[in-house]
Amino acid sequence: MCGITGWIDWTRDLTRQSDILERMTETLAARGPDAAGTWIAGPCALGHRRLAVIDPENGAQPMIRSSEEDAYVIVYNGELYNAAELKRELENRGRRFTTTCDTEVLLVAYMEWGAACLERLNGIFAFAVWDGAREELFLARDRLGVKPLFFSRIDGLFIFGSEPKAILAHPAVSAEIGAEGLAEIFAIGPARTPGHGVYHHLEELRPGRWLKVSREGIAERIYWQLEVRPHEENEEATAERVGELLRDTVERQLVSDVPICTLLSGGLDSSALTALAVDYYNRTGQGAVHTFSVDYADNDKHFRAHAFQPGADAPWIERMSSHLGTVHHAVTFDTPELAAALRDAVLARDLPGMADVDASLLLFCREIKKEATVALSGEAADEIFGGYPWFHREDALNANTFPWSLASAVRADLLSPDAVAWIRPLDYIRERYEEAIAEVPRLAGENDRERRMREMSYLNITRFMPTLLDRKDRMSMAVGLEVRVPYCDHRLVEYVWNIPWAIKTAGDREKGILRQALRGVLPDDVLYRKKAHIRKRTIRTISPRSSNCCWTFWMIRPLRSCRLLM
Repeated sequence: MCGITGWIDWTRDLTRQSDILERMTETLAARGPDAAGTWIAGPCALGHRRLAVIDPENGAQPMIRSSEEDAYVIVYNGELYNAAELKRELENRGRRFTTTCDTEVLLVAYMEWGAACLERLNGIFAFAVWDGAREELFLARDRLGVKPLFFSRIDGLFIFGSEPKAILAHPAVSAEIGAEGLAEIFAIGPARTPGHGVYHHLEELRPGRWLKVSREGIAERIYWQLEVRPHEENEEATAERVGELLRDTVERQLVSDVPICTLLSGGLDSSALTALAVDYYNRTGQGAVHTFSVDYADNDKHFRAHAFQPGADAPWIERMSSHLGTVHHAVTFDTPELAAALRDAVLARDLPGMADVDASLLLFCREIKKEATVALSGEAADEIFGGYPWFHREDALNANTFPWSLASAVRADLLSPDAVAWIRPLDYIRERYEEAIAEVPRLAGENDRERRMREMSYLNITRFMPTLLDRKDRMSMAVGLEVRVPYCDHRLVEYVWNIPWAIKTAGDREKGILRQALRGVLPDDVLYRKKAHIRKRTIRTISPRSSNCCWTFWMIRPLRSCRLLM
């Protein structure tokens, strides 16, 4: 994985502004600790920081390829899991390659098919390609938004970057925030409305979209979105298909030229990925899989069961590691360490996030990085398969708001009357919720229950999941660790999205169809273990009235240099 940035200015030759590009690129150094590169020609400037995963000896960026008619330059953050197949197809079409890295495959694919290449990609990515002959900059983001991409249109400039900090390093962009930005933080936060960059003049390229910047203007298009279709398979065939897709996805994502590991919590999702990884390593003679888990000091003494965590994880981690024969690394933190990492977590995220939840992930990734460069994570299975408690609680289903925002009135009460009058937090949540519901594709003939569960799935995939993916990307890339998320494979997401709720909950269990798909892959006691999440130790800094209030305090420091637009 890497960090990308750059800008377009049609009014001047940017070759004398290399110092600005260097500063922008340097803000992304943590994302790419292995190498840095910049490229400027005429109105276009591109910067890149590299984390070498495939073909470390080659693949330096910005990468340049020339044909008889055109010259193309790419900066790319991501991983293509079908690079080998694409390369063979392109070679059959007469294209030639000088490296084994997926960067060159992506660039040549764009040269061959243009924007249509996106339909052929299996992977996670955010990239920009400059077409010198046509004077066009093409940018795209992967279907589920695993890799971030932000941009700014200001004073005739187009500026982009993997993270807001890169764009804010450009002198044309000021750290300003208005009522809507504050509403994103204090009402929607720590989630974000798709497309919103929170800062004034800052936007996010939404997942499944591309942009083309030319002298004629900026064009934006959707190349992928969730679509409804009737589900024809029965329960048994559905489970078989889910199992096939998951196995293929995991095996594709185990390809790496650097050490790779899995994150193991002992739950269904991470245990499944680890078991499939171990099976693949055994069949291909690659040795033992390394696994990592995280816990808090004395958690065994103070643990309390609740809806998201019915039982402690440690015994199940040991059970799976022993059963699979992994080389396990147990990482433990205490409260002082989490508190000390809070500032670093906020700076990595560019915005307030989840306080100690972010800090713990940042510290966890830092420890993993000592042993591995790539990790597989079970992120997103709950959103895709309907595993969260709010999928199964009538109060959440009937609340007519985001199911993770049920305490929004309590949170709003923490704000001053002036702040409430300015940002209208409850109205803002209602408006964003109504927008989200209006987007949901409908399938003719669905009953009320199935329709509501489709809405819940859509909200989780398009609104809640991006929050966790953004968190995972920022905290991992802040220490130069690449985290892959197999449950976000678009083929799996497309298929599961259209599975009727009655089949998704086969056996009257949350994620029932996933459990059926994993029969024979996991031991029965793990397979039918009640859903669990690690209980997060909250460092309260404002008020004990809301479990969400702790992150609000950390807004104070970033805003010291951020101007409010009144």
